[in-house]
Amino acid sequence: MNDIDAWVWWLVAAAALGIPLVVTAMPEFGMLAVGAVAAAIASGVGAGLVVQLLVFVIVSVALIAVVRPVAARHRSQRPRLATGVDALKGRQAVVLERVDASGGRIKLAGEVWSARTLDTGRAYEVGQEVDVVDIEGATAIIM
Repeated sequence: MNDIDAWVWWLVAAAALGIPLVVTAMPEFGMLAVGAVAAAIASGVGAGLVVQLLVFVIVSVALIAVVRPVAARHRSQRPRLATGVDALKGRQAVVLERVDASGGRIKLAGEVWSARTLDTGRAYEVGQEVDVVDIEGATAIIM
């Protein structure tokens, strides 16, 4: 296998590693593919097979060691902007119809919601301001 053939084989390996990246969505395959591209470049500039293999291993391991922890940290963070029912949790509402453990109505974010109390022994009367603790389906849990 001469130098020209070697860089072609490294690019074939990079493309082959890109296929499971797309199919499985495992970013490690992409990092291995980048390592293969780096080895192809090393081959293109005339490096020997041992150097090519070292470049492949070093680049791939370095990418996995650096990128994976950063990606895991970003994946575990909650989004900064709450949307949907998550945006309603913690907001204040006004009682429109007496609310107790069995139910009632509140006005939350300009809409009328069914509601029930978090504390089963507590009831809220019309006009009181309450805090929304949780949303279960179409029912706001208040306190």
